[in-house]
Amino acid sequence: MTDFVRLPPLPRHAAPPRGFVARAAALTAGLSLAGSALGLVRDQVIARLFGAGAGSDAFLVAWTVPELAATVLIEDAMALLLVPAFSAALAKGGAGALVRGTLPRLAALLAAATAALLAAAPLVVHLLAPGLADPRLAIACTRLTAATVFTFGLTGYLSAALRAHHRFLPPATVYVAYNVGIVTTLLALHGRLGVQAAAAGVAVGGALMVLVQLPSFVRALRPRASAGADRPALVTSPRPSPAGRPPGALPAARRGGSGTAGCAAGGRPTPCAGPAPADGVAVVHVPGSSPTAPSPAAEAVVDPAAADRVYVGEPSPPCARQSNAADTTAEVGSPAGDPPVPAPPDAMADGGAMVRVPADDAPASRPLPGAGRVSVGLGLVVPVVLFAVGRQTQVLVERFFAAGLPAGAISHLNYAQKVAQLPMALSLMVCTVTFPVVAHALAAGDRERARQRVERDLTLACLVVLLGTAYVIACAPQIVHTLFQRGAFDAADTAATASVMRVYALGLLGQSLVGALIRPYFSAARPTWYPVAAMAAGLGVTVAVDASAVTAWGAYGIAAGNAAGISLTAVLLLRGLATRAVPVRVPALVAAVSRYVLAGVAATGAGWCTARLLPGPAALVAAACCLTVPFAFAAAAAAVGAPVRSLPHAA
Repeated sequence: MTDFVRLPPLPRHAAPPRGFVARAAALTAGLSLAGSALGLVRDQVIARLFGAGAGSDAFLVAWTVPELAATVLIEDAMALLLVPAFSAALAKGGAGALVRGTLPRLAALLAAATAALLAAAPLVVHLLAPGLADPRLAIACTRLTAATVFTFGLTGYLSAALRAHHRFLPPATVYVAYNVGIVTTLLALHGRLGVQAAAAGVAVGGALMVLVQLPSFVRALRPRASAGADRPALVTSPRPSPAGRPPGALPAARRGGSGTAGCAAGGRPTPCAGPAPADGVAVVHVPGSSPTAPSPAAEAVVDPAAADRVYVGEPSPPCARQSNAADTTAEVGSPAGDPPVPAPPDAMADGGAMVRVPADDAPASRPLPGAGRVSVGLGLVVPVVLFAVGRQTQVLVERFFAAGLPAGAISHLNYAQKVAQLPMALSLMVCTVTFPVVAHALAAGDRERARQRVERDLTLACLVVLLGTAYVIACAPQIVHTLFQRGAFDAADTAATASVMRVYALGLLGQSLVGALIRPYFSAARPTWYPVAAMAAGLGVTVAVDASAVTAWGAYGIAAGNAAGISLTAVLLLRGLATRAVPVRVPALVAAVSRYVLAGVAATGAGWCTARLLPGPAALVAAACCLTVPFAFAAAAAAVGAPVRSLPHAA
């Protein structure tokens, strides 16, 4: 007969309910649009107060620091590293150990980087914009924006943790808080500080990004920390009598049916199914007992507050099997329908998930490996950071080549890029929400579920960004006139910015695809250098085009280099996705994107005709294009047979 030790249900990271992705994506998109709208207000205030001249150019050189920090520490590297890490930690019972092992070190590293940037501000400005006539204002602004290295790093860490916990509201509000801080500080201090007020606002906004997430982060960790879910599970040696039972240990429960076929004998504590327990009750099988008198082995103790997932029993969990004494393979049921967890032979010997030791020789306790412990190795960190830096280096290359152009060129490039990239940012909202879903699927070995999710995300991202691209190209002058032409920003600035924006828009599909494709590459939390190589190839094209075109074409040549380089990176990432990350159907994706491109061309023509033929104020024309462009896009997409939601299933 057998004795059983019943443990309380283990904390588990439940899968999101049906409809959760749609609701979270809608919430994220709504708040992101609010943040983008406030970003436009911020740009409008800067343009109105300072125009497109030497002062705004100096601030925008300094603004390169938070732009790079946002890409590396919030949007790309930190999320790509930590969302899979937190997802894995939650699957093992909780994220407290991961936080304790990473957050203090990260904060110290960020503080050191911030101090170094403060000291090296003159050198940084010289490297970013060597052609500035007077770099002193840019240096002063750079020292103010240096604080974002620290605050953005903490923001990215908190955002990754909350998204892995399926808490999307606080991370979605960060850019609302950021832009509120900038605009408020700018309006309050521009009379005293000039353009440096904008740099001070960046520092204030960065601090607000941390503060809006901190309460939710603390609440997300508190329940698991108090439950002790992050402590390693212990299998303790048998005790000779109940009097020797340590505090908090559970005695053996009333004995049930046999359920011991195939399990090890000899008084060795072995996880096993036994009779079907109540839903969610963890079970430890203790062989060698009798129906009338409990054996010493029945006093084996498991600390319920520190149980690991390998002890979880479902309503009918599989037994830990051992067909004979020489068989060293075992399987144990795991939560939420995951496949059985294999126990390799070396795990049996010293601290493996299926530790079997003689009762007399057992140490006081033996930890189960991996319980709540998740590491972020250097081999994973380096390629992720290099990819994120390489992506943002496109902006550094632009500022470098534009520094030698007439005053205002950097500002024209900045305003054009900010407006043109709004469709790209909107297209990636769903990918932001589903990134933890893909990471969980790959961690569980469910590659089919990951494939379906990635294909759907890519299809939707292409649809949204191509619709936005059509609108931007068709109505660029009207958009810029409506948003910026007032105060020091005159008609000449509007014409130059609109022309650059149309060139930028040619690379929006590539920008969106790169943002969507990079997530599945790093979702499995495995080191991969292919995305770094793809980004390096695209960056090389950007540098070559910029260097050859800047003299003849000025800012237009720089924008063209950006579009060409990011498009090449997108092609390379799509080509390698099936063999290196998630087995998507690349030919089907290419066919779908091609149909959307045709629909975008048709919508661009319809919007162009509307803008040319419709008289009236720029705002009215831009509003009219908001109707004609989507209608033409939908009609053309239906005509060419573009998929509405996702790719058709394979036959």
